[in-house]
Amino acid sequence: MVAKGFAEATVGTHYDGRPADVRALDAYIKLTRAMSSVDARLAPGLAGVGLTPTQLGILEALLHLGPLGQRTLGAKLLSSGGNITTVVDNLERRGLVRRERRDDDRRHVTVHLTPEGRRLIAKVFPGHVRAIVAAFSALTVAEQETLGRLAKKLGLSQPGSA
Repeated sequence: MVAKGFAEATVGTHYDGRPADVRALDAYIKLTRAMSSVDARLAPGLAGVGLTPTQLGILEALLHLGPLGQRTLGAKLLSSGGNITTVVDNLERRGLVRRERRDDDRRHVTVHLTPEGRRLIAKVFPGHVRAIVAAFSALTVAEQETLGRLAKKLGLSQPGSA
């Protein structure tokens, strides 16, 4: 299934530069448009439960990994400290997470799921996974594996990624 408007938008760059520049820019445009298309397909399900993608990411990480430091959450979600603080503030206001400061180092904040947060993510996450599977069904199993390898290779090649 092709997302509405994506077919017309798959045209690559109109930049008239060196072939290596055009190739990289074209790949970048296609990658970001594809991700925007997938995000648009997932957004209604998240909006229906009042979650943003970053909020879902935090709840999912806490569900599957247990309590985590706020900085660790930021690193896992590739979000800045300020953004994670705001997202955790909003989740805490809704009663979905709670923060705990260490006695020996008040700067270290651990984020925990509350029972309400655990119920919400346990309810929402399976449907979110189904929506991702549906979105990626446009690709064969082999293509999904290749995309995963290439995305990981690209991501790990960037400065500051570990």
